[in-house]
Amino acid sequence: MITVSYGHAVKLAAIAAAGAPVGSTKPAPLIDPALYRRDDVRPVLAERDIAALYLILKDEGVTQRQIAELTGQSQSEVSEILGGRKVLSYDLLVRIAVGLRIPRKLMGLSYGEHSAYGEDSTVASPEEVAEMLRRHLIALGAGVAVGAPVAKLGELLEHLAELPGPSPVPLPSQLSGVHVVKVRDLTRRLDEATINAGSDPEVSSAAAGWASRLLDVPGPDAVRKALMTAVAELHIQAGWAGFDAGLYDRAMFHYARALDLAIEAGDAYCQVLALNYAGLATVEHGRPNDGLKMLQCGGVTALDVSPDRDPSAVVIGERSQVALKACAGADSATALSCLDEPEKANTALAEARELWQPTRTDPGGDLDLVAARLELDRGRLDAAEQFAAASVRRWESGSRVSRTQSTIVLATVHVRAGEPGGLQLAHSAVTAAAKLGSVRARRRLEPLAAALETRPGSDARQLARMARQVAATRV
Repeated sequence: MITVSYGHAVKLAAIAAAGAPVGSTKPAPLIDPALYRRDDVRPVLAERDIAALYLILKDEGVTQRQIAELTGQSQSEVSEILGGRKVLSYDLLVRIAVGLRIPRKLMGLSYGEHSAYGEDSTVASPEEVAEMLRRHLIALGAGVAVGAPVAKLGELLEHLAELPGPSPVPLPSQLSGVHVVKVRDLTRRLDEATINAGSDPEVSSAAAGWASRLLDVPGPDAVRKALMTAVAELHIQAGWAGFDAGLYDRAMFHYARALDLAIEAGDAYCQVLALNYAGLATVEHGRPNDGLKMLQCGGVTALDVSPDRDPSAVVIGERSQVALKACAGADSATALSCLDEPEKANTALAEARELWQPTRTDPGGDLDLVAARLELDRGRLDAAEQFAAASVRRWESGSRVSRTQSTIVLATVHVRAGEPGGLQLAHSAVTAAAKLGSVRARRRLEPLAAALETRPGSDARQLARMARQVAATRV
């Protein structure tokens, strides 16, 4: 199976726009653009029924070989699709639209330019937010390059780099439950590594790319649906890895893919996870209004999560319906605070706390840390200290990344308050952050460094320089 990256799909779009056929140097068959505007064709495009589309093209005199050349597929793949195989891969859908010069908006694959959402309070649907994520992604300009060259180590590796690589691993001929289990297990392992040591976005993106290829393999409907959900969770994990590494474009790529798959599979739980995480990333990226829209949509969609959902099918996230809604509300409070709406932020956080109080066994959803940061931003140090201390206690035997972030906030409070033990606590926070691969956690040191710079004495100044160095270092 031929796959293309998002960046390559953009290049294909440019080639098609210039009039050159995709995947072949031979003249492309003439397909009248009016064909795609016919009343009987538009519903086929809207439903992304590629088998029906190929049958229409055959009736118009386009051969299987020509379809294969235009779309970059093999003739056998085109034959399988004509025989009823569904096309679910987003990359392949884009390639088909580009190769056949179908206006992508007719297939729900267009992006458009980013625009503000104004002041209306209407909550968007998951489908509308999926389109928003795509606009964010295309606005970033470049796609996500999953593969990166490996650094050479001396002449030996230079010679090895010249050797041909191994042949591609063929896809399985038929899907089974074991593929779903493998994807879930991979997601779980990557998630555990991320929460303890920080992210490795390249590995996570490569894993998501491998799992996405499985979606082009035929199999029973029940297995395919379970696989779509499992791949959506893996994309969510890869999105978080990108977010944790400070790579917003990579994060949004994976969140958009996860949301598309979750919508296709009808899985409300994964829809909420993708919306919540994308919303938080967008808020922290400096677009709180758009992030708030995503989080509001996540909170509403959480109402559709079944309380009877199979626990074994959940790998990451907060798991329960109320936890999902509460986390969306807490992160909405952060967005509202960024939008200078302190009262609305207080209300959102209070409603989240009323809904759910996470225990130490819950995998995520630290409402105390959200409250601590809000109080710290407002200069209410006593309240911030209480929430930050509670957050530190929550993670005493849990995620090292989360515990470090809580410690950084607590240290910032103590330094700003002039507490005698503030410098020692700050040193512990900086040292802990330096041991992590989390760029997001390291950047949390910047407010601490600013607070240290206001303290008298060479020790504080030296610690401030150390904090800024760690914050600026990517590992």
